[in-house]
Amino acid sequence: MTNPLEGSVALVTGASGGIGAATVAAIRAAGGEAIATDVRESEGVIAHDVTSEADWQRIADMIAEKHGRLDCLVNNAGISIVESVESNSLAAWRRVQAINVESILIGLQATLPLLKTSGKTRFGGASVVNFSSVGGLYGAAFNSAYCASKAAVNLFSKCSAIEFAALGYNIRVNAMHPGGVETPMIDSIIQRYVDVGAIPSVAVGRAGTIADHPIGRMGNPEEIANGVVFLLSPAASFMTASSMVIDGGFTAH
Repeated sequence: MTNPLEGSVALVTGASGGIGAATVAAIRAAGGEAIATDVRESEGVIAHDVTSEADWQRIADMIAEKHGRLDCLVNNAGISIVESVESNSLAAWRRVQAINVESILIGLQATLPLLKTSGKTRFGGASVVNFSSVGGLYGAAFNSAYCASKAAVNLFSKCSAIEFAALGYNIRVNAMHPGGVETPMIDSIIQRYVDVGAIPSVAVGRAGTIADHPIGRMGNPEEIANGVVFLLSPAASFMTASSMVIDGGFTAH
């Protein structure tokens, strides 16, 4: 399919940089209309606090007024904190869960009427992609809040997919699990590991991260975005409650 998302309306959160920006570009290249949101407003990106029910409703109302439906939802917004279990504050833990997990619940609740409308007419149904991580499949020292949140995203995606199918909504829900990807976020995580004394230097951290990927490198945002486009498209019409892993072999070794 030359334009697998031709005529599709998609919402992408966390769209200001890295994987989010690449996903917006890939959706548009595939013929879709991508609505980009982020807590950091910038050119072409709408301000959106994903932890706010009121903000989600504002975005849903905007889409309803302009399009009357939502074909694709990509919950990409997320953060990571690097901290030991004994030093991790409850406030910091809850902030990670609010952004990485709770936002998906309230986002689905706000957009569900629009997704259900699309599910009635779109071949392959409406499609939701929730960003988990290889960290949601494997634990990591000094990253318990993030890994716990991403594991929750994976299971929540399966639960909602099965529930929507049982209710006949024709809304597919899948989880995306990237490995290490060359983004500002991975750089900040490695630096934080240095700050807490877990590794001696950024160079050592980068070398170790690359070594964890049998393919011999970290990924780039476009490689993850291409997987998202597939999950959103009718080509993935038989995929729901699945976990797509794009990780250069990280989880296989």
